[in-house]
Amino acid sequence: MYQLFYSPGSAALTPHMVLEEIGAPYKLVPVDRANNAHKSPAYLRLNPHGRVPVLVDGDLVIYETAAICMHLADRHPEAGLAPPLGTPERAHYYKWMSYLTNTLQAEALTYFYPDRLTDTAEQAAVVKRHAGRRMMEMFETVNGAMDGVADPYLLGDKISAADFFLLMLARWTRFLDRPAVAFLQVGKLLDTLATRPSVKRAFSAEQIEPPYY
Repeated sequence: MYQLFYSPGSAALTPHMVLEEIGAPYKLVPVDRANNAHKSPAYLRLNPHGRVPVLVDGDLVIYETAAICMHLADRHPEAGLAPPLGTPERAHYYKWMSYLTNTLQAEALTYFYPDRLTDTAEQAAVVKRHAGRRMMEMFETVNGAMDGVADPYLLGDKISAADFFLLMLARWTRFLDRPAVAFLQVGKLLDTLATRPSVKRAFSAEQIEPPYY
């Protein structure tokens, strides 16, 4: 049985939804970040960076959201969350997983935690403003890639782990002046995903309340 170390609404939501979609047995292990459980010696042995999520798969311990999701998709090909190896669709899947984690999520973290990069509140405000603008440009890029496509997913008519990743990131923008759902194609994708039982179960388990995104 898998173990997913998580905190509600964090980046762990993506592998949580993927686990629900796959239907494999798993156990949620809460990490109380408010009391610095993610910095405890026991947790740091799992992830030396002290971040969630962490997936334990037998003797295998994996951290980094994208890595966990790609591992799960490969371990359960019957779920269809990653295209076959060597296909153009697989290449686009890699592209989106890389873009979401290395570009969009990284910018989101700069937006929400600008103080990590600055020395004063004034500097943090400037960093936050620019990061917010760049983040919206990135959602515009994602939206444009799906523009004119009738099918709702990043890869066209086939759902993938990348779609769940996008949903998690879009949730983080829900209180911004222009949330991700305001982008037409992204909004269609979010609405499609929100109807899936796997997403509903993950949201319920993490006690995530509306607005969902």
